[in-house]
Amino acid sequence: MCLGNQKETVGGHMKKELPSCTVQITLSLLDNKWKMLIIGEIMFEGTQRFNQLRKALPGISQKVLTQNLRTLETSGLIYREVFAEVPPRVEYSLTELGSSLKPIIDAMMKWGENYRDNWFETLPERTKNTCNIGVNNRHEA
Repeated sequence: MCLGNQKETVGGHMKKELPSCTVQITLSLLDNKWKMLIIGEIMFEGTQRFNQLRKALPGISQKVLTQNLRTLETSGLIYREVFAEVPPRVEYSLTELGSSLKPIIDAMMKWGENYRDNWFETLPERTKNTCNIGVNNRHEA
């Protein structure tokens, strides 16, 4: 299924190296827990400012949020809009590419609910964590 990395050239210039495995490509874009949570928050709550995201994601530091927002912007998954105002205002929204992750996030939410409701209780005792994405079924149209 996965056979290493492949390099592509465009106009004689080396393009970013991508894994040949499409699952690895997806995971390389969403390689930590915060990226999916940031995308989910913007997806289900709409355009967000930095402090809105920080409040919605307990435990994330300013540094980690900034790094992840920059990476998501560079990857083409979110759009950063800077308004020429005093004080400056910056808003983050999903690009069309970022919005295309909705079925994946919906499937992850459904799988997580099934795991929590049907499998988690049968495992040894452990601390339960909560996720605020999709609270009150915000993700359903």
